[in-house]
Amino acid sequence: MTLVKFNPENKRNSLMPGFSDVFDSVFNDTFFTDRMISRVPAANISETKDNYHVEIAAPGLKKEDFKLNLERNVLNISVEKRKEEKQEERNFSKREYSYSSFVRSFTLPESANENGIQATYNDGILTIDIPKREEAKTISRQIEIK
Repeated sequence: MTLVKFNPENKRNSLMPGFSDVFDSVFNDTFFTDRMISRVPAANISETKDNYHVEIAAPGLKKEDFKLNLERNVLNISVEKRKEEKQEERNFSKREYSYSSFVRSFTLPESANENGIQATYNDGILTIDIPKREEAKTISRQIEIK
């Protein structure tokens, strides 16, 4: 048996090279790559003795772009941003409207204190601090070995 390497970048191996080139140019256009792939920012969730922390990487936004909503123990973080530029001249051959939005939802644990949630946006990172209820805070103590 002979092993044959598969190289998707090599267009000469295609059965119909001209046919695939047309579809590659259409589907690799920025319209398809930018709009058909949903982009949801990455989130880091951590816990300390007194708080839960949620960090969301969302560069290029302003703090006014975010909407935080707490409903039935679910924290919803949403962004809707439109970019509208008015140009008096109509000489462009291709123009794509800029619109982006996302929603991230997190179910809070029962030990979270919903009344003390605080959020800050700095250097492209949305940081949400969720305090724990007093009875849920971990109490540490030294255990003596006998």
